[in-house]
Amino acid sequence: MTKEISVDKKSVKDLLKSGSEKLFIIPEYQRPYVWSIEKIETLFDDIWQFATELTDENDKKTYFLGSIVSYENEKDEQEVIDGQQRITSLFLLLRAIYTKLITTEEKTKECEHFIREMEPSLWKINKYTGEVDYKKYLLKSEVINDDENEILHKILETGEVNPNLKDNYSKNYSRFLELFETASKNNPLFIYNFLDALLNKAILLPIAADDKDTALTIFSTLNDRGEPLSDSDIFKAEIYNHIEISERSDFIENWQTLSKEAEEASESMQKLFYYYMFYLRAEKSDIKTTTPGLRKYFSTEKFSKLYEKDLLPKLEIILNLWKVINKREKIKDEGWSENKDILKVLDSLNDYPNEFWKYPVIIYYLRYKDSINFENYFLVFLRRFYAFLLVKYLEKPTINAVKSDILKLNADIINTKEPRFNKLNIDGDEFKKLLKVPHPNTLRMLLKTVAYTDPDQKELLPEKWEIEHIFPQKWHSDYFLNITEEEVEEKIEHLGNKLPLEKKLNIIAGNGYFGKKKDEYNKSKIAIAKKMAKIDSNDWTLDDILERDIELTNLIKNVLINWINAYDNKKETPTCEDLKKIEEYRSKGWLD
Repeated sequence: MTKEISVDKKSVKDLLKSGSEKLFIIPEYQRPYVWSIEKIETLFDDIWQFATELTDENDKKTYFLGSIVSYENEKDEQEVIDGQQRITSLFLLLRAIYTKLITTEEKTKECEHFIREMEPSLWKINKYTGEVDYKKYLLKSEVINDDENEILHKILETGEVNPNLKDNYSKNYSRFLELFETASKNNPLFIYNFLDALLNKAILLPIAADDKDTALTIFSTLNDRGEPLSDSDIFKAEIYNHIEISERSDFIENWQTLSKEAEEASESMQKLFYYYMFYLRAEKSDIKTTTPGLRKYFSTEKFSKLYEKDLLPKLEIILNLWKVINKREKIKDEGWSENKDILKVLDSLNDYPNEFWKYPVIIYYLRYKDSINFENYFLVFLRRFYAFLLVKYLEKPTINAVKSDILKLNADIINTKEPRFNKLNIDGDEFKKLLKVPHPNTLRMLLKTVAYTDPDQKELLPEKWEIEHIFPQKWHSDYFLNITEEEVEEKIEHLGNKLPLEKKLNIIAGNGYFGKKKDEYNKSKIAIAKKMAKIDSNDWTLDDILERDIELTNLIKNVLINWINAYDNKKETPTCEDLKKIEEYRSKGWLD
């Protein structure tokens, strides 16, 4: 079925007046009104300047204010998807001007005329008496969490404002009053030119779609001025309207808390829903490589997936994982969040070059976090998964190389704590070559593997570290007399010439030679960097690079082989915490 879209430019007066037939609604999922004083001053000044440029010769000239994207909802209202800040400001401006005109003691014919011109653009007019019904204003805000909704409605109804209020509706309306008052005193003869330009020559482009999805698609296409309306905003409104009125207050409080904590963990509600979508897809064994749009996925079956009682608790569980990974927090009663071996693998995975590593980890955690011996199973799984991702990326550095395998793994995890992995080819010299001159996107992962293998590296690496070239990238041409510049440049990029080092120390080390850099290495909290400072020689040669190549490639290869073998031959010993859990489950009759 073809979607219908109506586009027809209208003057401010005519567009706002259309609200008398179909009320303008700022829906629940929109963000609050945020236009600043500077923006509304610019709006006023721009229209004033435009009015001064009009002459009899160019009287048909118009001033474009932007577009308004909306659709007609089931209540026969104009639900505003894009342009809510602009249309709200125009209503406030017209209400401020009307307030000033209606309270003028000696009204001229021009004053009376523009009062009548503005009334149908602000309120419904009784079609029999022509009287204004001030309680039936043409713009209504239903934004969730916006305590100022009623302030807007009161301003539109009465024109009164509390000067002590600091919300944007009150501040901007008060400023419009001041701007018009000042303009009236400074240039009283020009006021009506300004009003004519505002009402009749300032043009908006209303884009009316026949449903919400079409309107949102148009909005996403047009909007390049800031962050577009997120799917999670729409989900919030859908849930809010679905649940009982008595539950709404708690829902909003829980949503706000979760949203704030997500931002603090460098995540968002949008991302949490996205992660959860992959979990739900895994439950349905959906392994199609085409990722559905988030809104489209959750809107199927009339948004039923959003109405499940455990939705927010599951999003909170997913967020806990990212609190550990992104903020290095400890989660109460979850021993794995303090397990240094687990944290080191997660920290290494966090440098994987694309997002696909996240989904199996999330699914595994969400599916098995409360199971017996989870901590041990989680560690062995993460290490095996890490080996799979690293080898696959070294062999073929594209998303497509792992996408299909990842989706199959997601579905497999739902059914077993020991999902299947394909055999990896890491025994031959070919793999060592891939490690020796690795793809740049894998360097941080490889260096973390080396760093975390060192028994003296008890803690996670500092969050701000850089890749240090032991032999500098810039060197004097006479340093190597019998070796070509190309050969030196090639060796410098080998793994054996790379080292993780704190950013501050790396800046100081700069392009100095080895003997000088050792002082900075010695200050490092990274064990392998500190040990480089203990080397007796003050020279670092190309032969040293090749020797370290062999050392590191063998180390990484052995680590990966050990992790793969540990997964394929699991013999885990339950922890004390696991034994307590087993006893608890047995006492409840959950175990034989």
